Amino acid sequence: MPRPIHNIKKKVLSDAKYTTYEYTFDYEVSKNRLESHKRIVFDHGDGASVLMYHRQNKTVLLTRQFRLPTFLNKHKSGYLVEVCAGMLDGDTPEDCVRKEAIEETGYEVFNLEKAFAPYASPGVMTEIAHLFVGEYDHSKRPGKGGGLAEEHEHIEILEMDFNTAYQKILTGEIKDARTILLLQYLKIKNPF
Repeated sequence: MPRPIHNIKKKVLSDAKYTTYEYTFDYEVSKNRLESHKRIVFDHGDGASVLMYHRQNKTVLLTRQFRLPTFLNKHKSGYLVEVCAGMLDGDTPEDCVRKEAIEETGYEVFNLEKAFAPYASPGVMTEIAHLFVGEYDHSKRPGKGGGLAEEHEHIEILEMDFNTAYQKILTGEIKDARTILLLQYLKIKNPF
């Protein structure tokens, strides 16, 4: 399929930590018809997330932390229940989730399985979200978790029965898209 855009121009709007661009381009509507478009694109790299589960106990490890954008968008408290996640920052997706699991929960993750890699929010972001499931064990906890102090994460660690976590999708207590996708993936996979 030929590329439907021509005359792409890019302007940096902000480069504070990550980069926000303004793109202008001509979109080819039909063979001899172009439309001019302007879009804002946020580029902060790709990320990776992992839903950690304990096969014998039928539990999952999740986190709770404050997310300013959700608070600004009328979420009552701004605290979301989520899977472990982070930006790749030069790591492979697998190395990223292993590192984030220890930083956020204190537990090592093993038997990693890649679920899928969707675009996070393709209308405004370039990010691909690499999504995994993996196991944890109470005997493999080299850290205390809670996130990195220098990143001001203040992460609460939540261990709960898988079915309880899954029900929180239906009650609206879990609203994070990656967490919902991975809980549904694990339900279909049914490793318990």
